[in-house]
Amino acid sequence: MTLTLLLDILAPSVLLAQSIGRWGNFINQEAHGGAVSRQFLETLYLPEFIIEQMNINGTYYHPSFLYESLWSLLGFILLIILRNQKGLLRRGEVALSYVIWYSFGRFFIEGMRTDSLWIGDIMRVSQMLSLVLFISAILLLVYRRRDYPSKPFYSENLKLSKK
Repeated sequence: MTLTLLLDILAPSVLLAQSIGRWGNFINQEAHGGAVSRQFLETLYLPEFIIEQMNINGTYYHPSFLYESLWSLLGFILLIILRNQKGLLRRGEVALSYVIWYSFGRFFIEGMRTDSLWIGDIMRVSQMLSLVLFISAILLLVYRRRDYPSKPFYSENLKLSKK
Protein backbone atom coordinates (compact mmCIF):
# COMPACT_ATOMS: atom_id res chain seq x y z
CA MET A 1 0.00 0.00 0.00
CA THR A 2 1.36 3.41 -0.93
CA LEU A 3 1.50 6.36 1.45
CA THR A 4 -0.94 8.34 -0.69
CA LEU A 5 -3.50 5.52 -0.58
CA LEU A 6 -3.12 5.26 3.18
CA LEU A 7 -3.56 9.03 3.58
CA ASP A 8 -6.63 8.94 1.34
CA ILE A 9 -8.14 6.21 3.51
CA LEU A 10 -7.32 8.01 6.76
CA ALA A 11 -8.28 11.59 5.81
CA PRO A 12 -12.07 11.30 6.29
CA SER A 13 -11.60 9.49 9.60
CA VAL A 14 -9.29 12.24 10.83
CA LEU A 15 -12.02 14.80 10.12
CA LEU A 16 -14.52 12.69 12.04
CA ALA A 17 -12.07 12.39 14.95
CA GLN A 18 -11.51 16.15 14.92
CA SER A 19 -15.26 16.69 14.95
CA ILE A 20 -15.64 14.52 18.03
CA GLY A 21 -12.48 15.86 19.67
CA ARG A 22 -13.70 19.46 19.59
CA TRP A 23 -16.28 18.49 22.20
CA GLY A 24 -13.38 18.16 24.63
CA ASN A 25 -12.91 21.92 24.22
CA PHE A 26 -16.58 22.32 25.12
CA ILE A 27 -16.28 20.20 28.25
CA ASN A 28 -13.11 22.02 29.33
CA GLN A 29 -14.58 25.44 28.45
CA GLU A 30 -11.55 26.27 26.31
CA ALA A 31 -10.79 27.34 22.75
CA HIS A 32 -13.96 29.43 22.60
CA GLY A 33 -14.62 32.58 20.64
CA GLY A 34 -15.16 36.12 21.82
CA ALA A 35 -17.81 37.33 24.22
CA VAL A 36 -21.42 37.41 23.00
CA SER A 37 -24.81 37.86 24.61
CA ARG A 38 -27.05 35.03 25.72
CA GLN A 39 -29.61 36.33 23.22
CA PHE A 40 -27.11 35.85 20.40
CA LEU A 41 -26.58 32.23 21.40
CA GLU A 42 -30.35 31.73 21.56
CA THR A 43 -30.67 33.02 17.98
CA LEU A 44 -28.45 30.10 16.93
CA TYR A 45 -31.11 27.71 18.30
CA LEU A 46 -28.52 25.98 20.45
CA PRO A 47 -29.62 23.52 23.11
CA GLU A 48 -29.68 24.94 26.62
CA PHE A 49 -26.77 22.77 27.78
CA ILE A 50 -24.48 24.36 25.17
CA ILE A 51 -25.62 27.87 26.03
CA GLU A 52 -25.00 27.26 29.72
CA GLN A 53 -21.57 25.73 29.13
CA MET A 54 -20.62 28.80 27.10
CA ASN A 55 -21.28 30.89 30.22
CA ILE A 56 -17.80 31.14 31.70
CA ASN A 57 -17.46 33.26 34.83
CA GLY A 58 -20.65 35.16 33.99
CA THR A 59 -19.77 35.89 30.34
CA TYR A 60 -21.17 34.06 27.32
CA TYR A 61 -18.80 33.16 24.49
CA HIS A 62 -19.00 32.09 20.85
CA PRO A 63 -19.12 28.28 20.71
CA SER A 64 -16.27 28.10 18.19
CA PHE A 65 -15.75 24.46 19.19
CA LEU A 66 -19.21 23.77 17.75
CA TYR A 67 -18.48 25.62 14.52
CA GLU A 68 -15.31 23.61 14.00
CA SER A 69 -16.99 20.36 15.03
CA LEU A 70 -19.78 20.88 12.51
CA TRP A 71 -17.31 22.02 9.82
CA SER A 72 -15.25 18.87 10.33
CA LEU A 73 -18.36 16.65 10.32
CA LEU A 74 -19.53 18.24 7.08
CA GLY A 75 -16.04 17.72 5.63
CA PHE A 76 -16.11 14.06 6.67
CA ILE A 77 -19.40 13.54 4.85
CA LEU A 78 -18.17 15.44 1.80
CA LEU A 79 -14.90 13.47 1.56
CA ILE A 80 -16.75 10.16 1.86
CA ILE A 81 -19.08 11.20 -0.96
CA LEU A 82 -16.25 12.53 -3.15
CA ARG A 83 -13.98 9.53 -2.72
CA ASN A 84 -16.79 7.17 -3.66
CA GLN A 85 -17.47 8.97 -6.96
CA LYS A 86 -15.82 6.94 -9.69
CA GLY A 87 -13.58 8.93 -12.01
CA LEU A 88 -13.50 12.06 -9.85
CA LEU A 89 -10.41 11.86 -7.63
CA ARG A 90 -6.96 10.43 -8.18
CA ARG A 91 -4.74 8.84 -5.58
CA GLY A 92 -3.65 11.43 -3.02
CA GLU A 93 -6.47 13.83 -3.80
CA VAL A 94 -8.70 12.79 -0.91
CA ALA A 95 -5.89 13.71 1.49
CA LEU A 96 -5.27 16.98 -0.37
CA SER A 97 -9.00 17.71 -0.24
CA TYR A 98 -8.86 17.19 3.52
CA VAL A 99 -6.07 19.75 3.85
CA ILE A 100 -7.95 22.23 1.65
CA TRP A 101 -11.24 21.76 3.52
CA TYR A 102 -9.89 21.81 7.05
CA SER A 103 -7.45 24.68 6.59
CA PHE A 104 -10.11 26.83 4.90
CA GLY A 105 -12.54 26.40 7.78
CA ARG A 106 -9.87 26.65 10.44
CA PHE A 107 -8.68 29.99 9.01
CA PHE A 108 -12.06 31.60 9.70
CA ILE A 109 -12.88 29.80 12.94
CA GLU A 110 -9.46 30.66 14.37
CA GLY A 111 -10.30 34.32 13.76
CA MET A 112 -13.04 34.04 16.39
CA ARG A 113 -10.90 32.54 19.12
CA THR A 114 -9.50 34.50 22.02
CA ASP A 115 -6.61 32.23 23.04
CA SER A 116 -4.51 32.33 19.87
CA LEU A 117 -0.79 32.90 19.46
CA TRP A 118 -0.04 35.91 17.29
CA ILE A 119 2.62 36.82 14.75
CA GLY A 120 3.19 40.32 16.12
CA ASP A 121 -0.09 42.20 15.80
CA ILE A 122 -0.65 41.06 12.24
CA MET A 123 -2.14 37.58 12.19
CA ARG A 124 -2.71 34.54 14.34
CA VAL A 125 -0.14 31.76 13.92
CA SER A 126 -2.89 29.20 13.22
CA GLN A 127 -4.42 31.42 10.56
CA MET A 128 -1.06 31.84 8.84
CA LEU A 129 -0.47 28.09 8.94
CA SER A 130 -3.98 27.46 7.59
CA LEU A 131 -3.39 29.92 4.76
CA VAL A 132 -0.05 28.31 3.84
CA LEU A 133 -1.56 24.80 3.93
CA PHE A 134 -4.62 25.87 1.93
CA ILE A 135 -2.58 27.49 -0.85
CA SER A 136 0.02 24.69 -0.87
CA ALA A 137 -2.61 21.94 -1.14
CA ILE A 138 -4.39 23.71 -4.01
CA LEU A 139 -1.11 24.26 -5.85
CA LEU A 140 -0.10 20.63 -5.32
CA LEU A 141 -3.50 19.44 -6.57
CA VAL A 142 -3.20 21.61 -9.70
CA TYR A 143 0.41 20.50 -10.24
CA ARG A 144 -0.49 16.82 -9.94
CA ARG A 145 -3.40 17.19 -12.36
CA ARG A 146 -1.37 19.17 -14.89
CA ASP A 147 1.96 17.33 -14.77
CA TYR A 148 0.72 13.81 -14.07
CA PRO A 149 -2.48 13.50 -16.12
CA SER A 150 -1.96 9.77 -16.57
CA LYS A 151 -2.36 9.00 -12.86
CA PRO A 152 -5.42 6.78 -12.63
CA PHE A 153 -8.69 7.86 -11.11
CA TYR A 154 -10.17 5.76 -8.38
CA SER A 155 -12.41 3.24 -10.08
CA GLU A 156 -13.87 1.67 -6.96
CA ASN A 157 -14.42 2.54 -3.33
CA LEU A 158 -11.26 2.85 -1.28
CA LYS A 159 -10.76 -0.11 0.98
CA LEU A 160 -7.97 -2.08 2.50
CA SER A 161 -7.73 -5.40 0.75
CA LYS A 162 -5.14 -7.96 -0.15
CA LYS A 163 -4.61 -8.59 -3.83
